Amino acid sequence: MSRIQEKFNQLRKNDETALVSYIMAGYPSEKATLSAVRGLIKGGADIIELGFPFSDPIADGPTIQMASTESLNKGTQIERFFSIVRKIRKESEIPLVLMTYTNILYNQTYQKFITRAKNAGIDGLILPDMAIEESKEYIKAAKKNKMDTIFLVSPNTENNRVKKIINSTSGFLYMVAVFGTTGVQAKIHKYTIDALKKTKRSAKGKIPVGIGFGISTEKDVQKYVSSGADAVIVGSANIKIMENTPASKIQNRIKIFTKKLKSKTR
Repeated sequence: MSRIQEKFNQLRKNDETALVSYIMAGYPSEKATLSAVRGLIKGGADIIELGFPFSDPIADGPTIQMASTESLNKGTQIERFFSIVRKIRKESEIPLVLMTYTNILYNQTYQKFITRAKNAGIDGLILPDMAIEESKEYIKAAKKNKMDTIFLVSPNTENNRVKKIINSTSGFLYMVAVFGTTGVQAKIHKYTIDALKKTKRSAKGKIPVGIGFGISTEKDVQKYVSSGADAVIVGSANIKIMENTPASKIQNRIKIFTKKLKSKTR
């Protein structure tokens, strides 16, 4: 059983929803990344999603695109990313998910990349541009390395396709809350809540269903928890805090923010 699966089992026993917190590796620096991770852990995050920068992050909104560009400009390459992961692993056993794009893996071959990611301490992968129809070799390499493959569905994904995706997903299913890219949203749409409940029915308890894109406040978290989400995923809000906080204060501000969000998952 993976760290991710163990975490969900533990949370289920405690009647808690998972808080999955995203940050971009290398933004605004490696030191700041590690400070943010410590803040997330101390604030009570259950799973940390680490973004690896990509030149064309199609699923990401302006905040994460900015962080990705800055991280690339600072020289974040895959060796440095794995070095950051190993440093986190020396301090914590928290489940770690890598979010990036398919080309990054494909260029090294799925098998080689996933083996290296697993050895560094990554537990699961999110590839927003990985189509289920083209995922056979990716899933095969992931299974060989006992790596969770976290696929995405959206509010307009057809029922039959949702079922196919659920069958190929491990760790948790990532439901995109909105039509479009990541980023802070002004409100929660009715179509999102309806889609979440529908997806939960399709999952039939076989896989936890997490929801992300646009979640930034305690109220957002509370709404999705009460609607049945097994996990809430927060990303752009963390990046915005880091963008507007001196390096020496990142850990504490991230901790305070995370603690507030986590309090609404119990």
